[in-house]
Amino acid sequence: MTALPASQNPVTVRVFSQRLSSTPRGARLARYLALEQLRAWGLPHGTDASDRAALIVAELAANAVTHGRVPGRDFELRLVLVTGSVRIEVTDTHTGALPPGPRDVRSSAPLDDSGRGLLLVDALADRWEVMDREPPPGKTVRAEIDVPGWLSLLGAGDRRRR
Repeated sequence: MTALPASQNPVTVRVFSQRLSSTPRGARLARYLALEQLRAWGLPHGTDASDRAALIVAELAANAVTHGRVPGRDFELRLVLVTGSVRIEVTDTHTGALPPGPRDVRSSAPLDDSGRGLLLVDALADRWEVMDREPPPGKTVRAEIDVPGWLSLLGAGDRRRR
């Protein structure tokens, strides 16, 4: 086995996953847990990436409990710290047509009660997509936020555990 050259940094992926009840309380908890996990990874409250992630989680979790709710089934929040970004995934088990993706989101009328959540995701995320859940049934909405200086976060969690 050969060692990596000294100039290459090892890629570390950090993952947080939690199933939550498909209720408004579960959606609020998703946002709270996301903020706490990001803080534990070295992205403190009040930073651009943390604030954007909190809003995206809040919108996707609200959509999951409002439009994707299946009685007796949870939704899942998954956060992944990957090379250069934070990935947010919210998965529900509702069958049917997928919501509009990045190129298909349309503005709602000014007085509409809903229809702005995915517009916010589109504005806040650097990349996002909607895909079928694996394994079916259901869907996953995945959003990524670029994190400048992400490499410094990899050591932050290690220092806290010592």
